Amino acid sequence: MKITKFILAAALLGGMTAGLTSCSDDDAPIVYYPVSLNITLPEEITDAEILSEEYTFVNVSTNQVKTFTNKSDIELVPGLYNITYTAQVRLSNGAESTMRAMKQNVEIRSGENNIELTAYNTIESDDLIIAEVFNTGTTTSAGAQIRDTYIKLYNNTDHVLYADGISFFESDFSTAQKYTYDPDIMDEAVVIRTLFTVPGNGTQFPVQPGEYFLIADRANNNKLTNDLSFDLTHADVEWYDVSNVASQQDTDNPDVPNMDKIYSYSNSITILDQGQRAIGIARVSNPETFTTDNVYKATYELTIPATGAVLTMNKTGYYIPNNEVIDVVNIALRDNYAWNVTSPALDCGWTWVATSSSDKTRFFHSVRRKMLYVNEAGNPVLKDTNNSTEDFNAFVTASEIELQGTAINADGTLCTTKTYDGVTPMQ
Repeated sequence: MKITKFILAAALLGGMTAGLTSCSDDDAPIVYYPVSLNITLPEEITDAEILSEEYTFVNVSTNQVKTFTNKSDIELVPGLYNITYTAQVRLSNGAESTMRAMKQNVEIRSGENNIELTAYNTIESDDLIIAEVFNTGTTTSAGAQIRDTYIKLYNNTDHVLYADGISFFESDFSTAQKYTYDPDIMDEAVVIRTLFTVPGNGTQFPVQPGEYFLIADRANNNKLTNDLSFDLTHADVEWYDVSNVASQQDTDNPDVPNMDKIYSYSNSITILDQGQRAIGIARVSNPETFTTDNVYKATYELTIPATGAVLTMNKTGYYIPNNEVIDVVNIALRDNYAWNVTSPALDCGWTWVATSSSDKTRFFHSVRRKMLYVNEAGNPVLKDTNNSTEDFNAFVTASEIELQGTAINADGTLCTTKTYDGVTPMQ
């Protein structure tokens, strides 16, 4: 049978365009249905001039991506979609900005589909940004995991910034498990399970333009205990736990300042999740009273797969208001992404460093922010659009491995290249 493809005219279908591909006389036609999007603009830019728009639809079942630049052209086959809207705008003062919206698990049905999206203006923050999250660590040749994880911040501006008082946090919610929490405060805050703050008097930790600020789990020379690892004694700060468990004690480098521990999920040692949490930085307004003022209590339903029973669960945690968050990156398991655990005002995408929770190739790899160009001062300018899918290179060699020429895998293969972002070679 000859393959036939045809498009039915929109007028014949009452404004509906249908595309049909047939491989046999019994094949059902593939019908595309119109989608109408209504974008609610942020109040502060309702008078902005829209320079360009892009509408992206990802089919949750097939991972097929459809991109449109004119919303009147949007037609899709029925299914469940993740929707992202991006627009370049010119504000009334002449400055250009980026506007975004995101909605997940939207069902497209036969007939008319009317979808409401709320757009957010890109957060312009004159502060440090996350350049890299190395949450997997390395291993020994025998496969034993090493706690040599770190987070790197970066000064993407043209003037000095100070890391004093900046906190890193890890989300409580998992990007691999979606529940309906009541109350849902995601549009106002991030629920967290870890919060450590850089000490200082406001000018103790200057970060020059084009410089990184290294936050280490343990600021040790890890090569002394694992020849496949690297040295972190040059870290700017480390997070340190006074453990309540005698068999699980942390190590402290007295030459590297400790971060102030505001809260941790662990009573022993705080270890970064290896692939299904959001990592962010914030400037918390009330560190002394945080665990009193920022309590989050919620309920959610948990279904037991074996029996189908539905249990109502209680959850207690802590939250950071979105207006205190500086930067965030949603990290998920590539083959088990469920949802973003922060507002799209903070992050419209996600990135990955592990395909699954059992992926052993994740070690020695990190997520690193993409470089756009090198400026006249010789400093990399990193991409920051509040969309981690677009902003980060996933599953790349950790920067400290490149800089120190250490092993890139458990076989001991040495790194012989240096890059700005895990992909772009240094010149």
